[in-house]
Amino acid sequence: MRAFLRVIVLLLAAAVLPAALGAPAVVGALALNEPRSDGASPPPAPAEYDPALPTAVVAVGGRGAVVSDTLAPYEILATTGAFNVYTVASDADPVPLTGGLDLVPDLTFAELDDLVGGPADLVVVPAMPDVGRPTTKPVTDWLERQANGGTLILSICNGAAVVASAGLLDGHRATAHWLRLDEWADTYPAVEWDRGTRYVDDGDIVSTAGILSGIDGTLHVVDRLIGGDAAAEAARAIEWPHYDPEGAAPIEESRLAPSDGVVAFNTAFGWDRPHVGVQLADGVGEIELASVFDTYGQSLAVDTVAVGPKPVQSRHGLTFVPRAATGIGLGLDRLVLPGTTGHDALPGMEPVQRPHEGAGFAFDAVLEDLARTTDVATARWTAKVLEYPVDDLTLEGPIWPWTETIRPVALALLGVLIAVGVFALLRARRRRRRRETG
Repeated sequence: MRAFLRVIVLLLAAAVLPAALGAPAVVGALALNEPRSDGASPPPAPAEYDPALPTAVVAVGGRGAVVSDTLAPYEILATTGAFNVYTVASDADPVPLTGGLDLVPDLTFAELDDLVGGPADLVVVPAMPDVGRPTTKPVTDWLERQANGGTLILSICNGAAVVASAGLLDGHRATAHWLRLDEWADTYPAVEWDRGTRYVDDGDIVSTAGILSGIDGTLHVVDRLIGGDAAAEAARAIEWPHYDPEGAAPIEESRLAPSDGVVAFNTAFGWDRPHVGVQLADGVGEIELASVFDTYGQSLAVDTVAVGPKPVQSRHGLTFVPRAATGIGLGLDRLVLPGTTGHDALPGMEPVQRPHEGAGFAFDAVLEDLARTTDVATARWTAKVLEYPVDDLTLEGPIWPWTETIRPVALALLGVLIAVGVFALLRARRRRRRRETG
């Protein structure tokens, strides 16, 4: 029994230091940006409205939304020129998108109602970090009103859970991100959840699988509302290589695999993860922005923060507010300038990367950079989360995050050595007592 207890103590000792030092890093890595507290709330660009066009809106919650879920559908819809396209929220304050990007909504829900005079033709619902919580009630109440007015709803990724929490998916087929489908099946059993497809069209509600599958779903909705030529042209405009006009392309049903353990090492033991500034500039493409903030953000191996001297207007008129005027004092490792527009980098920021100078889909160069600057396993994990095929990409770099892997092993060994030392001290003390009493 004593030997058994000693083994248990050694196992606990091996776990204590990795857990004690890894847990705070996990909390820090998974924490989303809090809504701004500095009072910054610049006005968005004036909302132009053409009553001859259908109105499409991307809804964001007060606690924010996933950056690609929000910006990719917006750019696709805006690229067609066939919609009035807006971002909307319950109030006008900037909302945080994942990765460190703050968006100023074009309109509040009330302003949209006044502008359009009724429900929107299309509402896009991205994944929100507070799904199922009371803080999403302004969104879900508004979604119910829109749905009752005949709006077509397009959920992106885990935005399906937001729609389900409003009760609008009961009795419908739907899909969502593979990582959380089992959770949603338990939470919303009245929904028929599908796997292995990029999107599900169930009449008044279209839902998509994870993150970049939202591009396929949005193109499908463009095809449905405007026509196949418009969808194909939008796919060409964003250089999306996987457009399938025949319907929802099947995808391999993803499951967690041993190689996905890379994210645990990056999250818990990437204490010195790179801190990257992303410079905001007028005219940047929305998907170009998303490619930087979401690729690095989903990797959990790189921290990003939006920097720039002033609020900016994106290619199709969205307003973004940087978190810092410059990168000086932020301890940045490098500066990234997304987009193809020729803007000068902030002074004093070195080195500077411009990932979108070449042709191709915006995420390609960023995923290749992630492999080069972190490791290939991390890049492949990130692509898996994004649901983006990488067979045609050149992912070259270290195979695995060896430093982050060695750290918990070294801590475990240190914990065992400390426990063995304590055992030795206790044993020596017992022997000394025996000699003193003998």
